[in-house]
Amino acid sequence: MPEVRLVGPNGEQVGIVSVQDALRLAQESDLDLVEVAPTARPPVAKLMDYGKFKYESAVKAREARKNQSNTIIKEIKLRPKIDPHDYETKKGHVVRFLKSGDKVKVTIMFRGREQSRPELGRRLLARLAQDVQDLGTVESQPKQDGRNMVMVIGPHKRRSEHKAEARAAAAGDKTRREQSDEEA
Repeated sequence: MPEVRLVGPNGEQVGIVSVQDALRLAQESDLDLVEVAPTARPPVAKLMDYGKFKYESAVKAREARKNQSNTIIKEIKLRPKIDPHDYETKKGHVVRFLKSGDKVKVTIMFRGREQSRPELGRRLLARLAQDVQDLGTVESQPKQDGRNMVMVIGPHKRRSEHKAEARAAAAGDKTRREQSDEEA
């Protein structure tokens, strides 16, 4: 392009200038000419220290990565003819995972003749979803996948919110302990 819209080092609009003039201004001020918006008409270029710009963008990317939460999917496997006590134990695991902010993939494994009765699996998954509905919602409905039936339950709160609550609870416990130590 013969011309660019030039932005100065402090963000001020210089105007539309030729590329040669923009390069000359960059050399005079001991800065780099960086194309900021190549799709604009005319393209937007800015006078800046490119090394500093790269460093700052890397720092921003690192901060964004630090703040993003990883979704962890835990898996629980059940059988269609599960014993009531075993069901309660597995349900306790699902509750614990949802409380810690993780998604839970519930898999029902069918063997032999059980494969001809998928409604048993659907009924079991519906019962589990009903039992944990106050902690999570069904993100993917039960699907038959070969010999298995799979359903995903996601927590109502994000993992970062659970961590913040846990930290607040721990801080509250610490202050209560310190107060009881002072009273004693």
